[in-house]
Amino acid sequence: MNKKIILIFIFAFLIRLIALNQSLWLDEAVTSNVVKNFNFLQIINKFSPTDFHPPLYYLFMKLWTNFFGYSEIVLRMPSVLFSLATGYVVYLIGGAWAAVFFLFNPLIVYYSQEARMYMMVTLLITLALYFFISNIKNKISKIHIKNQIYFNLFIFLSLLTFYGSIFLVIAFLLYFLHKKQYKNLFISLFTLFIYFLIISPLLYQQFLNSKIALTNVINWSLVLGKVNIKNLLLIPIKFSIGRISFYPKWLYWGIAGGWTGYMIYQISKIKDQNDKSKFKIINLLFYLFLFSLFLGFTVSFFIPMLQYFRFIYLIPIMALLLSIGPSNKPKNNLGGYVLAGGFLIFSLIYLLNPQFHREDWKSLVSNLPKNKPVYMIIASSDPVTYYLNSLKVSELTSLSVRQAQDERVNELEKEIVVIPYTVEIYGYDYKKELKEKSYILNKTTTFRELFFEEWRKP
Repeated sequence: MNKKIILIFIFAFLIRLIALNQSLWLDEAVTSNVVKNFNFLQIINKFSPTDFHPPLYYLFMKLWTNFFGYSEIVLRMPSVLFSLATGYVVYLIGGAWAAVFFLFNPLIVYYSQEARMYMMVTLLITLALYFFISNIKNKISKIHIKNQIYFNLFIFLSLLTFYGSIFLVIAFLLYFLHKKQYKNLFISLFTLFIYFLIISPLLYQQFLNSKIALTNVINWSLVLGKVNIKNLLLIPIKFSIGRISFYPKWLYWGIAGGWTGYMIYQISKIKDQNDKSKFKIINLLFYLFLFSLFLGFTVSFFIPMLQYFRFIYLIPIMALLLSIGPSNKPKNNLGGYVLAGGFLIFSLIYLLNPQFHREDWKSLVSNLPKNKPVYMIIASSDPVTYYLNSLKVSELTSLSVRQAQDERVNELEKEIVVIPYTVEIYGYDYKKELKEKSYILNKTTTFRELFFEEWRKP
């Protein structure tokens, strides 16, 4: 790499350190509590059956935290490094502009700071893409076989990290079928057979537990991503401006829509290439991107999952498509500089403005009243226990049962604290319940995307 590329990666790393110690939110706290409280085997046979993801990311994080600890920065640093490594692979495929469009993409910057599996699967699937494209470019049999082995290895690992990568995997397989590359297709199908042979007991248990969860959690479908116009439009919008939102909404949709339209316009300017091999790669990238989204959209009619972050592994492909227009000559690079500058501005708006950061559990927990019982949905209490492990949290939905069974509880708990986080998903009307028990709302204390309430009996 030349000096300019090295400087780009250093700058990309430095901006990812901004606000890296912001509060963990629910899913990140789950990651922390899992790797802290379960050993490697227990992650597989005790935690994973109750989760909705494969276990590879948690196993990696268990190893990582054993060496470095559990602070917010430590938990998020793997995602930072995964994103930079992905940027390097994108650079190898498409050059400097592709790397810039990936590294400073606002959604990538956001998830580069999240202690979840999304950057890990993005790296693995992009490595698979690298060897997939190498297969197309190379005609020397030994290199071809090596690339195919690496391709299937990273496909295998990506599926052990995030089930959602299956949509791009299917797109790969259908390409082999269309091109009559039956040897490659057979090897990949055999890899998938081994994968499902290994993962099927866990998948079956997760399926059974998900049915129970959908029954017990009344409004769980609200967070799964139903097929509707809003969720569909959010995919290109979030891919272009990241996870920022503001009022008035007409201004947000105007800015977001305008910038997304400009990005799509830049992609649409790609002209026929004299280089047939390059034109072949362009068509391939369009196919992989659009067909993966189409598969996800279709499946979401049956299994709701149409949420933009579940397709984040497609952003490297988008960056490669965006990079085809700009050249190495500054006079021809206006569109490239505008795109790069826009991505950087949206990324900095998120990084430098705390209102766009994650839920502020750190502040909420530090401000909880002392010596008052705390009630919330225990299944959502991981952030509380992360920041104050000694705090005893009681199940909000069992409040009336406890009070009916034990008069002493009813006498002692004249003042309680309620953290009504996720109550809408569980469909529990806690306010009605508390008012029937003669409680009065005394005070509400708000934080970023969170609040707690203090209730008392007169």
